[in-house]
Amino acid sequence: MFGFSMKTILLSLLAAAGISGALVQQAYAHCQVPCGIYDDHARVQAMLEDAATVDKAAMMIKELAGKTDPQSMNQAVRWVMNKEKHAQNVIGTISDYFLTQRVKADQPDYAERLARHHAVIVAAMKAKQNADTKYAEALKASIEALAPYYPEHEH
Repeated sequence: MFGFSMKTILLSLLAAAGISGALVQQAYAHCQVPCGIYDDHARVQAMLEDAATVDKAAMMIKELAGKTDPQSMNQAVRWVMNKEKHAQNVIGTISDYFLTQRVKADQPDYAERLARHHAVIVAAMKAKQNADTKYAEALKASIEALAPYYPEHEH
């Protein structure tokens, strides 16, 4: 692929991902204290921005595949790390914000809401695992399916 053995490339990518995972701090979407200051629509928009970054990263990884110069290899690793980070941002927002604070068992459409939010987590996980843009597109579509639950409003 890059003029190096596949084992060397895989080990380099795993090392880079491990280092980035150790260095990146978890950014919480919002506190879990019932402060009453929420902007659900803004969080949906932020997740869509993360999905767009995942899509761009997948495109750039594809563009850089096969290039053997050190700069291209460096950029490919950086795009992989960014794809991972932004997909994880989506997972964190759904898990730490929406599922814990916005999806409630007493809602009449609880099962549907739960399934749609879970679909976003699964789509983000698949986008992390794959470098094909179809997974980023599926992530975007799953986030857009949540938008009707969280319309824009004035505070």
